[in-house]
Amino acid sequence: MVEPDRPRLVVILGPTAAGKTEVAMEAAIPLGAEIVAADSMTVYRGLERGTAKPSREDRMLAPHHLLDVVEPTATFSVARYQAMARKAIAAINRRGKLPLLVGGAGLYISAVVDYPDFPPLPPQPEVRERLTADAGREGTAALHGELARLAPDLAGAIHPNDRRRLLRALEIAGRDAGERRPPPNYHLLMFGLSRDRAELYRRIEARVDRMFAEGLLEEVAGLRAVGVRREHQSMQALGYREAMACLEGEYSRERAMYLVKRNTRRFAKRQMTWFRRDSRIEWLDMGELTPQSAGQHIRERVAACWGA
Repeated sequence: MVEPDRPRLVVILGPTAAGKTEVAMEAAIPLGAEIVAADSMTVYRGLERGTAKPSREDRMLAPHHLLDVVEPTATFSVARYQAMARKAIAAINRRGKLPLLVGGAGLYISAVVDYPDFPPLPPQPEVRERLTADAGREGTAALHGELARLAPDLAGAIHPNDRRRLLRALEIAGRDAGERRPPPNYHLLMFGLSRDRAELYRRIEARVDRMFAEGLLEEVAGLRAVGVRREHQSMQALGYREAMACLEGEYSRERAMYLVKRNTRRFAKRQMTWFRRDSRIEWLDMGELTPQSAGQHIRERVAACWGA
């Protein structure tokens, strides 16, 4: 049985289009659990078609947290997510409910369960200037190499060409570790959803077709009309950056769809590379399980560990 003063947390993770939402709902409803989203883009209001947010019906059946919490023109950091997610998880535990951390953002999940606190840290101009100069001389590979030295797990979750995230991660990772509080000591269960690669890619392509058919380009046009621009962080999301470029005449709808499918397949591969390194994860083969049977398995493991 779980220690009374030790917070519980169930994590359900996996690559995009693996079926996390369906499995999470099958686990959450019978358990009376609450879901905390682990996604870097569902935090934005107005991003619907391309982010696969839980439906209104799902949100009525199980409480959801960290959806639609910032405007699409805002910048949102891992540190801010970490603080908000831990606050939500703590509140759910205090209510005697079970929190489910659900998503595919490996860095966000690790920030919650593994990393010391990242308190709000203002940009450090002198550090940013030095790092930017290094990148100018040696390329972003130099930034990624430095981050790999300071925080290998963080480096593994950030693409070597993502200069903005690399700069911010280095500002945080370079701080004195003595200033940070240790991460919460969760009583933790982690489940990963896996699928055969060909099946996962088929699901990704079907999702992208549905995104465009349901109005992704129209949604992005509406966001542009209220001031959202290509350089905003929200428009770096898969699907949104390609849709924005399409609307700006860079390429056709057909080319945009092709690029979203290709880039999402590549992203899913990086997600699995990240997740496979974590030996705490119990993997559920969704080629052999239905969402119902996977949810039942999670419920049974929760009962075995912590009681009804």
